[in-house]
Amino acid sequence: MNDIKKIFLLVIISLFSFTTASAKLKIPIGKIDKIEIVSDLPNTDEYLSKEESNVHLDLGRLHQEYSIAWIPVWITQEPKLVLVKPDSDRYYELSNEQLEKIISTNKLDKNQLLKLGFYTQYGGKIILFLLLCLIFYGLFGKEKKKDVKPLNL
Repeated sequence: MNDIKKIFLLVIISLFSFTTASAKLKIPIGKIDKIEIVSDLPNTDEYLSKEESNVHLDLGRLHQEYSIAWIPVWITQEPKLVLVKPDSDRYYELSNEQLEKIISTNKLDKNQLLKLGFYTQYGGKIILFLLLCLIFYGLFGKEKKKDVKPLNL
C-alpha cells in the first residue's frame, strides 16, 4: 500500500513539473517588400487616390530585399518608383510615360530617388562578414601558451 502512495505521489509531482513553452520568438528570414516615400507630391487632383477621393498620393520607392532578423542582407529586386498611399502599404505602379511626366512636372532627379541608402545596400553584408570573421577566429584563433612553472613544496 505504501508503494502505491509513493507511485501516485511521484506521478502527481511529475505532471505538475512539466511545463510547455508556447511562446517562441520568431526571427523573420526571407524576402520582404519595402516601400519608402521619397518625394511628397503636391496635393492636386492629378495625384488623388482612385479608391478614396480625399487621399493624395506621394512618390515612393519599392524594392525587395532578403533579410535575416530585420537586417537586409541583399537586394533581390531593384528599386522602382511607384505612387504610394501615405500611412499604408498600398501602392500603384506607373508606366514609363506617367513616371517621366511626374518627374518632369515636379523637377525631380530620378537617379537620386532610386538610390538606396548605405545600410540597405551594404549594412547586412558587413554585419554578416564580421560575424563570420568572429566565428572563424573562435574556431581557428591562436591559442596562447601559458608558461607553467612547478611549485616547490
